[in-house]
Amino acid sequence: MTPPGFAIRRHRDRRVPLAALAAAGVAACLAAGTGVGLAGEAPPVPPASWRPGCADGCATTAAAPRAPQGPPTRVRVARIGVDADLAVLGLGAAGELVPPADHDRAGWYGGGPAPGDPGPAVIAGHLDTRRGPAVFARLGELRAGDRIEVRRGDRWVFFRVTASLRTRKDAFPTARVYGPTPGPELRLITCGGDFDRRTGHYRDNVVVFAVAEAPDELFPDSAAR
Repeated sequence: MTPPGFAIRRHRDRRVPLAALAAAGVAACLAAGTGVGLAGEAPPVPPASWRPGCADGCATTAAAPRAPQGPPTRVRVARIGVDADLAVLGLGAAGELVPPADHDRAGWYGGGPAPGDPGPAVIAGHLDTRRGPAVFARLGELRAGDRIEVRRGDRWVFFRVTASLRTRKDAFPTARVYGPTPGPELRLITCGGDFDRRTGHYRDNVVVFAVAEAPDELFPDSAAR
């Protein structure tokens, strides 16, 4: 089990433990279970239709000219109006990913790669609260080519969306989301689909896949676009 907030470790061949994360995507927003049901008020999230991987013009492997330093502290996604602090997330007693306590913040899974390091970094956030939309309320609107920015130290690491899917929580594609990748990649996860009033949770997860942009497209903070 990986406790929340543990120190960041780096290794070029780091792997996220798939067995420990079998339920991680399932629980990305359990605490957000309310009757708000924003998924029914926004444009419907498309079913699985894109395949993870790079579209034309995207880089599938990338390394910054200078390796990003420090933990990720902020995420920005202009298309859906996200500009939020990042908490560090760990695993609960059942091996599930514990979601952020603050519904306006997203969280980075500290037991896996950091965004910009080799491997599949994971950022999760809530869909809604009893009061209205949460940080990832519009995650399902992202499409291939959209930009995601993650701040590490004095630099922003840029990613391009390549794919998106909505999947039932009881059929979460663990290997597809958390499995090894040839370079730095990113997964954003939230809830979706219908709200189950019996359990108090949404039935599905929405997962967005992204790859790091080419090295010459990574800039220090002063030049971030």
